Amino acid sequence: MGRVLDSFMHVTARLQSVFGPATQGDTDAPVVHKHDDFEQASEEDLTHFVVETDAEGHHYAVRDDPGPTTTDYS
Repeated sequence: MGRVLDSFMHVTARLQSVFGPATQGDTDAPVVHKHDDFEQASEEDLTHFVVETDAEGHHYAVRDDPGPTTTDYS
C-alpha cells in the first residue's frame, strides 16, 4: 500500500508543478445559486406535479391536472 500511495503522491506533485496548487476559495462564504431561464422554465414545469408516497415508501410524481386523454384503458 505504501508504494501505491507514494506513486499517487508523486503524480499529484508533478501535476501541481504543472498546473499550480489547487485553489479552494473561501470555504466560509455561502454558496450563491443563480437561476437562469432554463432553470426557471424547469421549475415552472415541475409545479404541475405532486409527489405521492405509496404504502411501501416509494415516491412518484403525479400531475395536478392530467388533462384529457385520448386513450381509454378500461
